[in-house]
Parts: sequence; structure tokens; C-alpha cells
Amino acid sequence: MALLPILTVPDARLKKKCAPIANVDGRVVRLMDDMLETMYKAPGIGLAAPQIGLLERIIVVDVSEHKEGAKEPIAMANPELLWLSDETCVHNEGCLSIPEIYADVVRPKQIRVRYVDRDGSVQERDCDDLLARCIQHEVDHLNGVLFIDHLSSLKRNMIMRKVSKAAR
Repeated sequence: MALLPILTVPDARLKKKCAPIANVDGRVVRLMDDMLETMYKAPGIGLAAPQIGLLERIIVVDVSEHKEGAKEPIAMANPELLWLSDETCVHNEGCLSIPEIYADVVRPKQIRVRYVDRDGSVQERDCDDLLARCIQHEVDHLNGVLFIDHLSSLKRNMIMRKVSKAAR
């Protein structure tokens, strides 16, 4: 496995929509494994392919608490949100592509997602709370949307000025 470089704003690739994966083959499985290793090392709870410069519909997530080395990774190709609950919740979000920036984001509390797993099988999964939020955040990346895009333009502009200033 290999650690991959994580892109940060304002890299234009983070704002592009990703292409679907034709099939989950050995290359895609290796990529999923590399993405998981990169995510764990960062450390983070989710990573999407555009964050490593690949415009492909692949995400990995793991919201387990890693107690005693236990991990619960989920790798998804072509994830599709089938249903979003009307009930929402607000939580503080951050992103590996916008380091050290956090903001409250409103998202649906529950979702149903369909995806292709690392074995090439189509799966459907109902998720809530942190897992639902993480999957929504990563699927947003596949559509060129960052968590700050869910904020008011005033808050988003303040964050981007802060990021630009820190980069100088």
C-alpha cells in the first residue's frame, strides 16, 4: 500500500465532478486500500478520490473509534444517495482538503446509499448520525462540492481568506 498526497484548496480538481467507475477491478481495489491507508495516516474518517487528484467516483470511510486497533473501513465505488431524511442535524465538520478549518453544517440525519463494494457487488445501506454525515460529505466531493459550499457566502469567503492568508 502507498500513502497518497492529499490536495488542498484552492486546487481546481476539488471542484470537478467525477466520472463513474466502469468496474471494480484490481486497480480500483488497490486504490481503495491506498486511500484507506492515506485517510488513517492523515488522520481522517473519510476520503474521496478527487482529494488525491483522481476524478473517479470512489470514497472510503471509517467512523469507528479504532479501539484496540479495531477498524471498520467501508470502500465504495459509484456511491449514490437514494434517500435523505427530512430530519436534519447540525455538526461541526472539517476536511482533509481544508486543513484546520471547521464549521457547523446542516445535513440530513439519515440516508440510504447504494454503491459497488470492493468485491464488485452492489450494496444498499441505511446509515445515520456520523456515518450518514461522513458519506454525504464524501459524495459531495465526487460532485465538486466542499463542505464550505453549504455555508453562507459570507462565512465561506471568510474561510477562504483565512486559507489564502495561511498559505502565504
